[in-house]
Order: sequence, then structure tokens, then C-alpha cells
Amino acid sequence: MANNYFQTKSVEEILADSEQGKDKLHRSLNVWSLVAIGIGCIIGTGIFVLTGKVAIENSGPGIMISFIICGIACILAALCYAEFASFIPISGSAYTYSYATMGEIIAWVIGWDLILEYGLSTSAVASGWSSHFVNFLELVFGVHFPQWLALTPADGGIVNLPAIFISLAITTLLIVGIKESARFNNIIVVIKLAVAVFFIGVGLFYINPANWSPMIPDSIPLKQGAAPEAVGIDTALWKAIASLFGAQPTSTFGGFSGIIMGAATIFFAYIGFDAVSTTSEEAINPSKDVPRAIIWSLVICTILYIVMSAVFTGIVKCDGTLTMKDLGTDAGAPMVYAFKQVPNSWINTWAAILVDIGGLAGITSVLLVTLLGQSRIFFSMSRDRLLPDWIAKIHPKFKTPYIGTAITGVSVSIVSGFIPLGTIAEMANMGTLFAFVLVSGGIIVLRKKQPDRIAPFRTPFVPYVPILAILFCFGLMISLPILTWLSFFIWMAIGMAVYFLYSYDRSKLRGR
Repeated sequence: MANNYFQTKSVEEILADSEQGKDKLHRSLNVWSLVAIGIGCIIGTGIFVLTGKVAIENSGPGIMISFIICGIACILAALCYAEFASFIPISGSAYTYSYATMGEIIAWVIGWDLILEYGLSTSAVASGWSSHFVNFLELVFGVHFPQWLALTPADGGIVNLPAIFISLAITTLLIVGIKESARFNNIIVVIKLAVAVFFIGVGLFYINPANWSPMIPDSIPLKQGAAPEAVGIDTALWKAIASLFGAQPTSTFGGFSGIIMGAATIFFAYIGFDAVSTTSEEAINPSKDVPRAIIWSLVICTILYIVMSAVFTGIVKCDGTLTMKDLGTDAGAPMVYAFKQVPNSWINTWAAILVDIGGLAGITSVLLVTLLGQSRIFFSMSRDRLLPDWIAKIHPKFKTPYIGTAITGVSVSIVSGFIPLGTIAEMANMGTLFAFVLVSGGIIVLRKKQPDRIAPFRTPFVPYVPILAILFCFGLMISLPILTWLSFFIWMAIGMAVYFLYSYDRSKLRGR
């Protein structure tokens, strides 16, 4: 019986399933559209918000090293994704890859995990879009949007109407067609990259290189007389483990610990490159273009993040004496605070407007790609009948999985419109890192089980690259709070119950 749980689907069978019947996706994405999808999901508001926040609270100028650490972890995992994407150019990403290498139960685990990653991050993104939209209306047009229509009941409102609107609008666009969605995303990506390049170009003239010294600031301990940090559900897992052995880890600024904590925090800014692999079945030349798009989008975004953080810390001295409270009303937009420090009134005036434009563009493309990724995961799982097979139905005219897309969009609109997510959005980080670990491990299994199968793109230095990817990702995972780990295990327990009570008997592998 145990062997049935780990039964795999051959690559030939997976490819055959994708070509059978009416439920086939339309191949219309070229390599540049795929790169734009990756950039569109990776670069959101993090480049305008997290960059400053982490520099001030954790890493100082060392945030550039934090971004490099995250970039290395992601590039190692991306190399593994790239091989799978060229080897199995089918919708479903890590779910499909696991099905072909490690078996159905592992595929289910990773599919359920991806629902967590995309579902929570999409809802959080929709809520963030609402805040930027309300600020944009007031800042540019002087229109005061009613707060009771822009906040959830728990936050003092009735409904977050803008979040519902954007969720349903993007859902409609995705149903109408992948080609139309890609064109819209390309435009949005150009806008937000233009804003980022503007900040970098202008900021270079106001950098004080002395602010970068030392690159790794000295660690600043707790204030004199302050009690050591108590271990609670918001404590990073590694700190809780250290405390069991008598250590008293504290939250400090600077030093190596500040850089690592900064890396764990900004990892959320890297979520997205894996979404490219969910569109493999809609790529014109998936075996070549999807691996290229995964790697290129990640490299471009990593360089942009590092340069942006260099500009911020070159303008604002982040040595541990500045706090987020010192930013006042700009605490939610540190980049605006940075450009208010330059002696140029024109830049001071336009900085806030441009950040809102860049933020709106960034969030819109992230929302589009995460909704796209979630709907394609549903599509793949339902095609294998681990979820109801009617979810995989393709629209006769638009050639998109309209039912799964509609379910995703409506669910996201309800969650973002009525439920405050708070820190539970950190679970999206956990879900992503867990997916990276399994995909990286899957390459090792693939090479061992099928050594003669040669993919168009091969991960170099196997097993060292996958092992390093696993170690980097696990290191970031244990930097997440205990509450995130507990919530993750609860979600997984629910998923296993669904699998054993519903999915196992109805699976396509069982022949029913």
C-alpha cells in the first residue's frame, strides 16, 4: 500500500495527458513575455518598502549582502527549477515535477503547499493594492476614498472594496486570455521598472559613499538594563532552539545576525520566479524559453534590488541610530523619506507620487502573476483528479482554465475584502521555501532514478547545487517565527486529511 502513495507518473504519461482531449492550454508566450512574468511577480512594493525597512532595522549597508544571500539561495533553486521546466514543460511547476520523481503523495504535499503560497500571498497583495490605490487617489487627485469601504470589518470598516475590485478585474483578464494578460503585464512591468530606474538614476547624484562604511555595521546589543528577549510564538525558530541550550539570542542591529535576519525578511521580495514554471504549457518553446526566463528574471531583479539598496543606504545613513518611527508619516514608504533628504524641491515633490505609481504597478503585476500561478496549480491537480476534474475545464473560446481561475479570483476577493491577514502572510514565505527544498531534492532523485534521461537544460554540479539550495532555504526557514511553523503544520495536516479522505481514491493513477 505504501508504494501506491509514492507511485510516480512517467514524463511520457504527463506529456500525453497535456495533449489529450479538449482541455489544452493555448501556447502563445515567447521568452520576453515569460521574463516579464517573472519580473512582474518578483518586483512588487518590496523594492520601495522592504529595502528601506530592512536597512534601518536589521542590516544597514549590509542589506546589499542580505540581497546577495537571498539571490544565491534563489539562483541555486532556480537552476533546479530550470532543469525540471526544460525536462517537463507542463503546467503545474513543483507539483508536476514531484509527481514525476518522488510520487503522488509528495506531489500532493507540494501542490497543497503551493495553494498556501499563492493563495495567501495573492490575498495579501490585493489588500496592499487597496492601500496604495486609496493613497494614490488622495495624493494625485485629492479624492478621499471612504475608509469604511477600504478596510475589513476587523480593521474598523465594512469591506475592502478596492481589494475585491482588483481581484475580480484581474481574474476577468486572465479568463479572457493568456496573451491579453501577458500584454497587460508587459506594460505594467515597463512602468514599474521605469520608476525604479528613475530612483536609481536620480539617487546616484546624492549618494554619500561614507554611509557605506562599515559595510557590516557593528552589532548593537539591547539597551542598558533591558530584559533579554522572551521566547514566544513570534520568535524565530533558531532563537527558540538556541534558548533550549542556554543561549539568550536577542534582536540586534548589524553584525552577521542582522544580515541573516535581513535576508530572511526580504526573501518575500524574491517570491515569484517559480511562477514562470506554472506557465510552461502556454509557452511557445517551453524547453528552452522557460529555463532562460526563470534565470534571467531572477538575475535582473537581484541586480536591481542590490543597486536600489545601495542608493537608499548611500542617501540615508543606516547605522542603528535611525528607527522606523523617525520616518514619521513616511514609515510605510522609506524610499520617499530618502528622497526627501536630498536638497531638491522638485524631487521631494515627485518622490511620493512616483513611489505610489511604482507601487500600484508593482502590486498589479504581482497580483496578476500569482492569480495565474494559483489557477494553473488547480488546473494540473484537477487534471490528475486529485481535485474535482471539472476545475480543469478549458473555455471553448478563450482557451483558459476559466473555472479554476474564477474559483481562485473569487476566493481571493473574499479573503482580501473581509479578512485581515496580518502576519499570517509570512506563511507564504514558508510555502515558497518548502517548495524550493522539494524541487532541489527532486533533481537529486531524478538523476539517481533516471540517469540516462538528458534534459535540454541541466543543473550544473549535481548534487552540490541542489544540496546548497536546500541548506540555504532551510537556513531561511528556521529564521521564520514559531507561529509560522505551527500554522504551516496545521495547513499540511488539513491537506493530508483531504488527500486520504478524497484524493487518493479518485486519483487518475487509481484508474477511476
